[in-house]
Amino acid sequence: MASKLFYQDPYIQTFRTEIVNQRQDEQGNWYVVLKETAFYPTGGGQPYDTGTLNGIKVTAVEEINGEIRHYLEQPMSNLADPVFGQIDWDRRFDHMQQHAGQHILSAAFEELFQIKTVSFHLGSEVLTIDLDTPELTEKIALQAERLANQIILENRPIETKWLTEEEVKKYPLRKELSVTDNIRLVIIPEFDYNGCGGTHPSSTGQVGSIKILKWETQRKKIRVQFVCGNRVLKQLHIKQNVLIELTQILNAPEIKAAEAASRLLEKNKELEKDLGEAQDQLLQFEAVQLLGETQTIGGNIMITKVFLNRPLKELQNMARLITEKNSEVIVVFVSKNEQQLQFVSASGGEVVLDLRRVGKEVFPLINGKGGGNSSFIQGGGEALLSPEDFIHKVLEKIREY
Repeated sequence: MASKLFYQDPYIQTFRTEIVNQRQDEQGNWYVVLKETAFYPTGGGQPYDTGTLNGIKVTAVEEINGEIRHYLEQPMSNLADPVFGQIDWDRRFDHMQQHAGQHILSAAFEELFQIKTVSFHLGSEVLTIDLDTPELTEKIALQAERLANQIILENRPIETKWLTEEEVKKYPLRKELSVTDNIRLVIIPEFDYNGCGGTHPSSTGQVGSIKILKWETQRKKIRVQFVCGNRVLKQLHIKQNVLIELTQILNAPEIKAAEAASRLLEKNKELEKDLGEAQDQLLQFEAVQLLGETQTIGGNIMITKVFLNRPLKELQNMARLITEKNSEVIVVFVSKNEQQLQFVSASGGEVVLDLRRVGKEVFPLINGKGGGNSSFIQGGGEALLSPEDFIHKVLEKIREY
């Protein structure tokens, strides 16, 4: 562990060392292995550190087969030179705050309600823990959050100890250990004892605060989303800006914003209903007009019509209205929408015709697909023919059958 400076002091931001070797991985990415390093590699739910080595950006840090690989934006030119490493401190301290905050919140759920944490993820914006419970109430969540923030406010020390398997038996661990040697215990006295390989601040006060954002059910567990430290302020800033914009749009004070939004949504639903009814009336009026434009083609009473940029649903509804009013008519509608053709054909109840057979013949003409039944088919495809030519082909097939 002597080569892992982040365990000796997680507050180290710069260090000098030597290159052990420089190689490329299987994907051709360059990395160096150092004699010692303050860069934390991905592990235990905590992401890797970033920063620079001799001014070259470190893009990822992974521990593979016992060596810590520092992946670089470009390879180093002189491997004999001393190496100056600089950690991206904002990223490192953020991870320290979040990881310690997760320990505290998980311990709070277990302390108050005996709810264990079964997994943890530290993302770039938020954290999540999966709780071993099928449900979570707001009351329970707030109580756990309140206790977690109380532990932060008390500014308790956060200690780390390297222990043997026998020594660790003296401590009331929150969860089973995943290793049997090189055991590293992270301790918040009289509150949390947890085996962990991550980086943490030296006291709970440095976590700043914890705020639960939301939770949802995931595979019979509850996934809790939360933030700690500086991320709480960031979330507050984002949400405050959104709230200010909403209050301006809704012309309502913050405390009345939800109520005003609900009224607006209800009004919108009413308008959508009125609009839908008006559109239905227009379609009925259009259907009546088209009923006056019937023509006899090959002994069949037909209504054909070409439309531009007409939704398929409207063609379907209009065709149904017409065939309900005239049981002897056959309807063929085609709409050109950009480089696509939409097609609907329907027949009245007294017409002896299987439109499915027609569809099988005409859809391939436009590389199209469709479906339906013997009296109603619909579909679409490429505009390989003009709408008029496609209707002509449909009428040819109808006459054949």
